[in-house]
Amino acid sequence: MSLVSIIIPTYNRSHTILRAVHSVLNQTYQNFELIIVDDGSIDETEELLKSFDNSKASTRKIIYLKTQNGGVSKARNLGASIACGEWITFLDSDDEWLPEKLSLQLDFLINNPHQLVAYTQEIWIRNGVRVNPRTTHQKYSGQIFDKCIQQCFIAPSSLIIKKSLFSDLNGFDEEFVVCEDYDLWLKISSLYEITLINKALIIKHGGHSDQLSTKFVAMDLWRMRALIRILKIRNLSDSHKACVIESIKQKGEILIKGFLKHGNMDRVSEVESMLLELP
Repeated sequence: MSLVSIIIPTYNRSHTILRAVHSVLNQTYQNFELIIVDDGSIDETEELLKSFDNSKASTRKIIYLKTQNGGVSKARNLGASIACGEWITFLDSDDEWLPEKLSLQLDFLINNPHQLVAYTQEIWIRNGVRVNPRTTHQKYSGQIFDKCIQQCFIAPSSLIIKKSLFSDLNGFDEEFVVCEDYDLWLKISSLYEITLINKALIIKHGGHSDQLSTKFVAMDLWRMRALIRILKIRNLSDSHKACVIESIKQKGEILIKGFLKHGNMDRVSEVESMLLELP
């Protein structure tokens, strides 16, 4: 059986972290190591998690690691750097997995050895109430780079990826304070297929104030940066290149209107400079 390294980054999530950890421990697939990276929490997280650390045990291994606060990308990458598994998967500390999450993904990957990445459908809970995903969050399978350009529809908590591939891509970009997942999905999907396991196997909890997506405005600025970079680092087909450029222009126009409305001329100049970089 393949060893899977599960990485949970967490920061001041003492109110949700145990739910996430227990959803891992309750997996039907048990050949895993769990690496919990505490990104400098100042709440009760450390007290709750220290009892789980059995890194020296000969059976199922659980590692608790506390670091100085450096952001979710740095925490995920740190966990991946010490991972021993053939596969790496992530779980955000406010999300949870359903019991068959690992087993169903691995069944597919083991039976399709040419596939290196897979993700799943998800259940959305917002402020304690189940909600239906919007049509813009429809999920796709296979060669999905053109879809990834338009929308970040892959939840990090649903992904499993070959460790060697994650390492080759240098993981998540630690300079991205947000949209680091969008950036990585572009880098992966521009080279490889990403398979959808078409079953809801994770529960995403939203609506709380400490979500990164609610703390940052103008997230399309970061998506523009990711798109501009993919133009530089990949030899894209003409159709994909045109799709990327069109998406950058659309996002840029919307951002400029918003920044002008709020009198943020420095940001206007930044976006205009980014648009001038386009071929």
